[in-house]
Amino acid sequence: MSLAYDFQDATIPSRSEPSSVDETLGILNRMGVRIAYAKDEEIYGQDEMADLVYRVIEGAVRTSRLMSDGRRQIGDFYRAGDLFGFETGSHHRFAAEALQDCIILVLKRSALKSAGGDLERLTWATTNRELDRAQEHLLLLGRKTASEKVASFLLDLVRGSDADTVDLPMGRQDMADYLGLTIETVSRMLSQLQATRIVCFTATRKFQTPNIAALKRMAA
Repeated sequence: MSLAYDFQDATIPSRSEPSSVDETLGILNRMGVRIAYAKDEEIYGQDEMADLVYRVIEGAVRTSRLMSDGRRQIGDFYRAGDLFGFETGSHHRFAAEALQDCIILVLKRSALKSAGGDLERLTWATTNRELDRAQEHLLLLGRKTASEKVASFLLDLVRGSDADTVDLPMGRQDMADYLGLTIETVSRMLSQLQATRIVCFTATRKFQTPNIAALKRMAA
């Protein structure tokens, strides 16, 4: 269960208006409330009001949207340091859930703005990054083969990690729903990568890349 918090009690420090996104993030880090979410717990729902700012401190988050027939599309995954939940409209198009036990920094958009935060600039910068990620996702879904999709996905995780062993916080079904594949295809592609020693799974949710050059060639 997440920790309850009354945002009306947040005190807003007096300070001059920041001139950069970094300064605005500094306000978020100082004023934001850390909330613990359990694995698979909803952070916000599909079509809910988008009146909060979120940043991952520990763990990982997925965004997803359910279609009327029950099918699910994964929008994206967010790891430590990532901002998420920014919308150009007033409501969330996707829901957000914790992929694992995680800590999320949360602050009302109005509180951030009242404290002198440059919310518009932060929203613009975050939206630009989201657009870049959406375009890469569109290319991945529309033009890549199953093996290229899985290789690209793992390579993205490798690039986002500075450790020799990379965490895989999402399950096979999450990967399938993100890549537009079946869970059987994802499992088969992962088995092939391991059999050829392009990747090596040291645990169900951890892997290494003994042949990163081959993984890059497959993803290209």
